[in-house]
Amino acid sequence: MTTLKQTPSQTVGPYFAYGLVPEQYNFDLKSLFTASAADREVPGEHIAVVGNVFDAEGKPIGDALIEVAQADANGRYIQSVEEARESGFRGFARVGTGTDPKLRFIVDTVKPGATDDDSAPHLDVIVLMRGMLLHSYTRIYFDDETDANAKDTVLQSVPAERRHTLIAKREPGTSSTIYRFDIHLRGPNETVFFDL
Repeated sequence: MTTLKQTPSQTVGPYFAYGLVPEQYNFDLKSLFTASAADREVPGEHIAVVGNVFDAEGKPIGDALIEVAQADANGRYIQSVEEARESGFRGFARVGTGTDPKLRFIVDTVKPGATDDDSAPHLDVIVLMRGMLLHSYTRIYFDDETDANAKDTVLQSVPAERRHTLIAKREPGTSSTIYRFDIHLRGPNETVFFDL
């Protein structure tokens, strides 16, 4: 009797590196998106968001893929490919955790502005990885935006004891602005994920 193996439709990857971030992994293909959502000349406060994706045992995951979408420093989303090319602000970044020695994701961008009066500056995040049949959605807010966070309708909809899992912490004593944000897929510090 022949033993059949799983097909690609029965498991997930690891295809992300090859198909979605080939340049990061030194494949001979061009990446559509990189870990940078904004060129250096784009107006606004340039920041880096750095973190790990942790499994249920608290171990960093080396084959996760993070996608980030955001508004610009004025709280406006990019409207076209042409606008992104002209402005240098793409509003989207994609990065895998597999090439960093500490298995981190590092996203370079500008700190977003609030998109409306009931919103705090935030990044929308999608988490993908081998073995996850459906990707997960979360958000990153910033710890130095206390007043704006207090009136953000999405953040306020999260139970108070879990909101901290959505807050990136600014790292002190660095020459550039770096925010630390770890994503915990399970366990006591599990990140809040949204059902969209």
